[in-house]
Amino acid sequence: MVKQKEAWSNGWQMNQEEAVNRMELKIMPLSENEAFARVAVAAFMTQLDPTLEEVEDVKTAVSEAVTNSIIHGYENKGGNKPVVIEAYLTKRRIHIRIEDEGVGIENIGRAMEPLFTTKPELERSGMGFAFMEAFMDELHVESGRGRGTVVYMSKQIGGQ
Repeated sequence: MVKQKEAWSNGWQMNQEEAVNRMELKIMPLSENEAFARVAVAAFMTQLDPTLEEVEDVKTAVSEAVTNSIIHGYENKGGNKPVVIEAYLTKRRIHIRIEDEGVGIENIGRAMEPLFTTKPELERSGMGFAFMEAFMDELHVESGRGRGTVVYMSKQIGGQ
């Protein structure tokens, strides 16, 4: 489900008021930190008593978003600008925001198409956004060339 930009930015702020817990993690844009980021978010979400499948879904989506930041946003060059992972929990939902200050995405619609990649020489499959969309209930991406990228995701945990 795609919402308007203002609704996502404002909704992210407003929904935090309902949060029962929050976390923020800043990692350097190194590939070895991707695993740490996904495990940290998975450990944080255990407070909602998720199923193993729900944990794996969230881990996969976080992994894809962080990997995109490292490989595409920062062009796999490391550097001192972090990838910021924020998450908060409401009664039965995890909300995740992943932001980088990298090169940004010129055409978000094109980037979100399955099998599209800007790095075919690195044998990238171009399925990152498709996986995020498949494993999460909501996904929204804000970006622009030269202004970094923000990925918003959320997922209902447990029964309705």
